Amino acid sequence: MITNAVILLVEDNEDDIFLMRRALKSAGIINQLSVVEDGQQAVDYLSGINAFTDRQLHPLPAVVFLDLKLPLKMGMDVLKWIKQQPHLKSLVVVVLTSSNESIDVKEAYRLGANSYVIKPPTPEQLLDLAKAFKWYWLQFNRFLKID
Repeated sequence: MITNAVILLVEDNEDDIFLMRRALKSAGIINQLSVVEDGQQAVDYLSGINAFTDRQLHPLPAVVFLDLKLPLKMGMDVLKWIKQQPHLKSLVVVVLTSSNESIDVKEAYRLGANSYVIKPPTPEQLLDLAKAFKWYWLQFNRFLKID
């Protein structure tokens, strides 16, 4: 299992952050989880600017869990920005959102999302999702190194 791959969670709901932390831990995922709470912080983190200049404390992630409904900069705008950055094009972006709108699904994939997942309604289902994430993305998938 890949344990040195950092996961960036872009989520503004404190309850969802808590539940995701708990699900990842319960699934045995020991990777560093970095959390930012709005779209602008996500861009700053990935750019290594403002509060995120220290790459020892804020390393580039291998995977981003991206909510769509965010303050300051919406998730679709963040996704579009990520895929326009030459050094981030290979970054794995998993949209994790409550939106089940087909227009959002189509737009996310058009912009380059690697996966689109509806937030599970129960903690048990979120744990199942975390286990599936661990199995696929951390045990079998191979990441391109982002410099």
